[in-house]
Amino acid sequence: MTLQSKTYGCQSMTGELRRVLVRAPRAEDLHGWRMCGWRAEPDARRIAEEHEAFCALLELAGAEVVHAGSHADGNPDAIYTYDPALVADDGALLLHPGKECRRGEVAAMAEDFERAGIPRTGELQDPEWAEGGDCCWLDERTLLVGCGYRTNEAGIARLRALLPEVEVSAYDLPRWRGRGEVMHLMSLISPLAPDLAVVYAPLLPTRLAQLLEEREIELVEVPDEEFESMGTNVLALAPRVALAVEGNPRTRERMERAGVEVLTYRGDELSKGDGGPTCLTRPLLRV
Repeated sequence: MTLQSKTYGCQSMTGELRRVLVRAPRAEDLHGWRMCGWRAEPDARRIAEEHEAFCALLELAGAEVVHAGSHADGNPDAIYTYDPALVADDGALLLHPGKECRRGEVAAMAEDFERAGIPRTGELQDPEWAEGGDCCWLDERTLLVGCGYRTNEAGIARLRALLPEVEVSAYDLPRWRGRGEVMHLMSLISPLAPDLAVVYAPLLPTRLAQLLEEREIELVEVPDEEFESMGTNVLALAPRVALAVEGNPRTRERMERAGVEVLTYRGDELSKGDGGPTCLTRPLLRV
């Protein structure tokens, strides 16, 4: 497959984003917000407007935006398309979320992958748990995985089996506020370039902090007051070009000081389920 004809392949968090899968929030799915643990009920009109504006920024950055056509079946979490699968260079790995109400998203995303021409190369099943938010490519041969309430050791072992040419490095996640709260690995780190990442240092696993230091990766540290407003949840559109949710001025200033061009979007409604720009996208192709 030539570079010009390539439509999938994404063993990177920071390569130029060329193709991405998103799911528009639909009014008929929002009634499940309590079931999914959203902080408040989203406004159907405003969340749709925010998502349209978000997609426009992705297109402006040069990405082909592929819209999911499968049914969400009353699950508002399905707009967070990063979690049900990974897309590696050979195709899609279907995951098995630790959050039980999200498990139906996997079969729905498989339908969307088929329509988008993305082959399926493997899948996880009980008792193997893994969510995309716990998976972070440090480079094309290194996958960082968080082990916590949403991703377990059996899921990590299965990822190692499905990605034999990749070093899958696992890190225990902090308990933080327990099983009911979202604590993914990518709550703590978002790569911005091969040599740059935004992190929340106080909760970063020590072994991961040591690896980043060994790799000479510069860290942009999120201040305490901007952690829960998702200062760490940043989507790289290309090396040192980032998309972030509005409302974290100190983190933005620190990224810009590190040479990052920062674009922002309004996410008052989109973030009520504790999902930022990374969560809202399933990258299909980066180059």
